Order: sequence, then structure tokens, then C-alpha cells
Amino acid sequence: MMLGRQASGGTRRQKEMRKALRVTAPRIPFADAEPVLAGALAPHLRHLPPSVAVWLALVAHVRHAHSDYDALLGEGYERDAARYFALTSINDTLLDWGATRQVSADEDEISED
Repeated sequence: MMLGRQASGGTRRQKEMRKALRVTAPRIPFADAEPVLAGALAPHLRHLPPSVAVWLALVAHVRHAHSDYDALLGEGYERDAARYFALTSINDTLLDWGATRQVSADEDEISED
């Protein structure tokens, strides 16, 4: 028998995060959805709306798990240069997952499809 929040599918914030992820990246694999949701629920993102927290966690996850970003940093590239060179693979993954947004070259802007 499940108790409390588990039986109802989690807290309201957790439900909002799952919904935001389904909207933001509807084809994300389950193996990737779980770490993205965990990242979106991190305490330092608590003050953000679910859609923003999910987007930030999604981009961070894709950058670290599905691009050469960390390898580039390890080779001595500066953070901005590594992000620039990882940008295509990040956006390709986001497109594969059905994301309606992409990361722009300056990363301060979000482009809508």
C-alpha cells in the first residue's frame, strides 16, 4: 500500500514538473527524464516556475550527458567555447526529443520553433 504523496503521484510541484517536461520535450527517453526531473526539483531552482526550471535542467542534462561539453572542458577549452562547440549536438538532441525550443549561440536567448 502506498502512502500520502506517492499514492497520488507526488507533490503538486512534482506533478507540475512532469507536465512541463512532457510539454517541453515530449519524446524524451525515460532514462533521461528522471535525471532532468531531479535536476528541475533541485533546491536552487525552487523559486522558478516549473517550465523554466525544467528547461534549465533539460539543457544542463543534455549538455553534460549528450554532448562533448565535459570532454572539451577536460581538453582545456574555456566554458563559453566548450558550450559553443557543443551547441549543435545539444540542439540535435533537443530536436530528437521533440523540444519546441533550442539553445542559441549566446545562450541568453531561447529560440522557438
